[in-house]
Amino acid sequence: MKNLKISKKPRTYIPVQLDVKWETLEPFFNELLKREIHSAIELEKWLRNRSELEAALEEDFAWRYIRMTCDTTDEKLLNDFQFFATEIEPKIAPFNNELNKKFIECSFSEELDKDKYFVYKRGIKKALELFREENIPLQTQIQVEQQKYQAITGSMTVKLKDQEYTLEQASVFLKDTDRKVRQEAWEAITTRRLQDKDKLDDLFNGLLKLRHQVALNAGFENFRDYMFQALGRFDYTPKDCYKFHEAIEREIVPIMSDQAHKRRNSLGLDLLKPWDMDVDISGKPALKPFKNGEELIEKSIKCFHGLGLYIGERLEIMKANGFFDVDSRKGKAPGGYNYPLAESGAPFIFMNSAGTFRDLTTMVHEGGHAIHTFISADLELNDFKHLPSEVAELASMSMELISMDHWDEFFDNPEDLKRAKKDQLKDVLKTLPWVAVVDQFQHWIYTNPDHTSKQRAEAWKEIFEPFGNNFADWSEHSEALENLWQKQLHIFEVPFYYIEYGIAQLGAIAVWKNYKSNPEKGLEKYLKALKLGYTKTIKEIYETAGIEFNFSASYVKELANFVKSELEKLE
Repeated sequence: MKNLKISKKPRTYIPVQLDVKWETLEPFFNELLKREIHSAIELEKWLRNRSELEAALEEDFAWRYIRMTCDTTDEKLLNDFQFFATEIEPKIAPFNNELNKKFIECSFSEELDKDKYFVYKRGIKKALELFREENIPLQTQIQVEQQKYQAITGSMTVKLKDQEYTLEQASVFLKDTDRKVRQEAWEAITTRRLQDKDKLDDLFNGLLKLRHQVALNAGFENFRDYMFQALGRFDYTPKDCYKFHEAIEREIVPIMSDQAHKRRNSLGLDLLKPWDMDVDISGKPALKPFKNGEELIEKSIKCFHGLGLYIGERLEIMKANGFFDVDSRKGKAPGGYNYPLAESGAPFIFMNSAGTFRDLTTMVHEGGHAIHTFISADLELNDFKHLPSEVAELASMSMELISMDHWDEFFDNPEDLKRAKKDQLKDVLKTLPWVAVVDQFQHWIYTNPDHTSKQRAEAWKEIFEPFGNNFADWSEHSEALENLWQKQLHIFEVPFYYIEYGIAQLGAIAVWKNYKSNPEKGLEKYLKALKLGYTKTIKEIYETAGIEFNFSASYVKELANFVKSELEKLE
């Protein structure tokens, strides 16, 4: 019988049992700082020791975050998380800066393999440039404040047909073929969100102020320019982002407009309303790929086994170790994520499943992240696994597409399978305008830091409009439209993390195109790229996957045409 138990990497520097409090941690940071280094070999050992300490702390923090999001109502779990954020992280930050200095200033760092350490060194130098002592308390405050978003949204429920539902569960009714049912659900969800709009506005205004101050302290005019450096965006500029927005408006929006026209005709409507955008236009009930969370995990394992033994076994390992929490419930934070566990070399998948087709795509998306965590787990340094989002999201979004060949595990009926694939390809295109809107909105927010809540709402509408406003008529729901941005967790919790989805979506289409042409070779290149972690530049990782790091209008057009042709084959 195969062994599915996860074994943590053996510790060689810190004790197996390490009590995570500052009194026990400080001696290790001091030792690393004071240690004398007499050769390149000793420097590499020092790097491995530092990496081991960082991995242990990252995994400890990961579990605090995971447990808190699994139950936002438990005050102890929140306090455990906040303890790390307020009592541990602020004390580590100055030490990390000094350790970075020690590494860069060490004469033996020049003797290290230039190819192996190029990306790592570049990141360390950038961190040193950006570090400001006065930003430590601000970043702690931001960390604590932004978690309030999950507490606010995680407690949102609605009553439909005398039953209480989380917003994720209630959204299932938006796929109902009865338009009245859809409208009632949409209005209930929207009304509930709007109840807390002022609370969310106030929360965001506070975050905006704190983030802007961090940027000023680091010598930047605004938080946008600071974040481009902090996120290590060495391969593209804000100007390139605007070019991406333009390319999506020019090449993708017209395709979405045609699809909206078909939707309106199929549903026999004069105008599409916001509650008409998720129902299947075939007139058939919503797809039901699984009954419950347990079945979702089981079917996903079989689907991944179809791609290869290694890929399927990774999800089996996660299931055997209890590294899934997939069902939606009251008090659980919204959204979904794959959280890597630095020492275990495995991840935890969190999501809010309500039995929908969207849950299937969320699972294979997070499953792509999970494979990435496993396949890069043996890289020598913890930092080699700190992925830029453009690479992380390439792994997950590619998996959404290449796993489609094995979606028969979820759908016995060939017609349902065809519908699912069509929905997925339409969603791929639909993702791009939304990414452009969210990204452009964040550029506006942080380059206009003195704006009011009213001006922000107006800016959102203005930015959303050229991208079709989701091609729905919002004329009777202007307040809902103005506050639609509040449902995007990233804006609150991970600012500027969004353009990556667009870049990676284009990359994923290209990976899938290669896979369609030669499944074995396409999959091999994809996994080879994932294995690199972040030991090469983004451009080199994309090239290893057999694709371009490119978001020009001509490339967007080429990939959009490929998706269109694949959609036509399914008609």
